[in-house]
Amino acid sequence: MIFKTVDKAKIFCISTQRTGTTSVGDFFRQLGFKVAGWSVVERNNWSKLHFDGNYDAIFDSNDFKKSKVFEDGPWSVGHFYKYLFYHFPDSKFILFERDANDWFNSMISHSKGMTIGNTFRHCTIYNRETEYYAFMGEKHSYENGAMDNLLPIPETMRQHYVDIYLNRNRQAVDFFAAKDPGSNRFIRLDLEDKNKWSKLGKYFGLRVPEGMEVHSNKTLKQ
Repeated sequence: MIFKTVDKAKIFCISTQRTGTTSVGDFFRQLGFKVAGWSVVERNNWSKLHFDGNYDAIFDSNDFKKSKVFEDGPWSVGHFYKYLFYHFPDSKFILFERDANDWFNSMISHSKGMTIGNTFRHCTIYNRETEYYAFMGEKHSYENGAMDNLLPIPETMRQHYVDIYLNRNRQAVDFFAAKDPGSNRFIRLDLEDKNKWSKLGKYFGLRVPEGMEVHSNKTLKQ
């Protein structure tokens, strides 16, 4: 239950996919918050709107206005958190991290070793555009938003993905250290920390049941 009233600020989980984002959403759901997870993202086509740069269409949607906590894409993509930081000056941000190689293992196990979700957006996020365009050729359509899983995520690209994952986390940490030095709007947690939920609750002033554990296995998409 909620220990004290949390202000009206939006809460964004900006952790990269396969880093406990759904668990964060379920944590807040159990404590009575209105959470926008993958089903809401899909219903509103937020990932495509974000990819198009049409942020206002996201923010003007009823689901965005009604929700308090946001997990999964597009909040987890790239540097969107910077825009959110300034556009919603009272907003708060959560970043979970995990061992980078464990993260990559989770990526390749997600869709039987294929690109997760929409391949065009996946390749844009993970710097594989040249490979994508060579593969698709004239079959490519910018408007294609299908969850098509077209390309493999091979073991030979482990370091490529790991570097992107680590650098994106470092950049987020650096940004908030510079713009929010008192950590009033940002919390960084380790996914493997057994006390992570109590720490998250304490940060937001919430009473978390002793021994509470949340581990959600819902797949994530872009």
